[in-house]
Amino acid sequence: MQSLKIRLLKIVLIFSALLIGLTVLLYVLQRSGNSADTVGAEAVACNEISQLIELKEYDQAREKLDDLRVNLKKSSDINGFGTGLIVLCGITISFMAVVFLYVYMSILRPFDKMRKFASEIAKGNFDVPLNYERSNYFGAFTWAFDSMRKEIIRSNAAEHEAVENNKTVIATLSHDIKTPIASIRAYAEGFEANLDKSPERRTKYLEVLMRKCDEVTELTNDLFLHSLSDMGKIEIKPEELELVTYVEQAVKDIAAERGDVVFRKPDLSPCVLADRKRITQVIENIINNSRKYAKTDINISVKETDGYAEIIFRDRGAGIPDEDMPFITDKFYRGKNTGKENGSGLGLYIVKYIAEQSGGTLALRNMNPGLEVTFSLPIKKNKEKI
Repeated sequence: MQSLKIRLLKIVLIFSALLIGLTVLLYVLQRSGNSADTVGAEAVACNEISQLIELKEYDQAREKLDDLRVNLKKSSDINGFGTGLIVLCGITISFMAVVFLYVYMSILRPFDKMRKFASEIAKGNFDVPLNYERSNYFGAFTWAFDSMRKEIIRSNAAEHEAVENNKTVIATLSHDIKTPIASIRAYAEGFEANLDKSPERRTKYLEVLMRKCDEVTELTNDLFLHSLSDMGKIEIKPEELELVTYVEQAVKDIAAERGDVVFRKPDLSPCVLADRKRITQVIENIINNSRKYAKTDINISVKETDGYAEIIFRDRGAGIPDEDMPFITDKFYRGKNTGKENGSGLGLYIVKYIAEQSGGTLALRNMNPGLEVTFSLPIKKNKEKI
């Protein structure tokens, strides 16, 4: 940019010097070429007029005098042309100076500012503002450049927040895992000390140990899923799946005969393309969420709607507060009514991710009382057509 300004200035100066030199040369040549002839002609005319006056030839003397006036007028016009040439040269040089100043102010200086701004951005200094004017040619470009700077700042802030959230989730899950492990150790020590002498106490100890093991499993699953979702490596391997039969078996395995989950088998058999492991993961996440927060019976059903097979989960709990509903599937988000229940805010985020990657949707609706969660998948074909 600096060299461009110097080259442009040199061009203006050289052109001005050449113009001035040419003007002076033409003026000098014009003056020198006409001055000798003019002086000689004027001297001869004066002598002739004097002689005619002495001879009393007044008419001829008057004619000679008129001719002398005409010649003097021509000489004056020539001098005026030289002066006009000088004035024209001055105007041309002034115009070139104005053009150079305009180019510098409108193009070179704004471009130089952007160059310095880009250099600061390259150094990582995003706090340097770039003032722009819509009147210059780079107004829109400068605005876009400054918008890019602001977007980089927002992106860096979001990245920093994500890193901090990641640390917080890992720390929280690590802390939450310690609690059930401490209980498991305590009850194991009870077994070691033969405190489980009665069948009732032994049964109670075993129930607590199994429940605490389940809690550890849930937390480690959350930790594992968090690491996967954070890296975007949750793999979806779809295969042809008869949904009702698979959901019935998955619900039976997850319910573990607790009696709080009821599957209402429909009289239909939609076939979908889905990942068996991920569908099980979805069912397990939603059931565990209902057990943890609603603490009521859970009804599960399957139906077909507009080319989609829908797995519908319905509990009778308090539902999700309306202000939390738009954000409840966001990563790390936990509703205001979760109380002291352990959790990382990843369950519904993972469910939604799996739904979208499978070509389906996830919908949540408060039913008053309770919450209805609908997980849908596109139907491939009916079982009868297989």
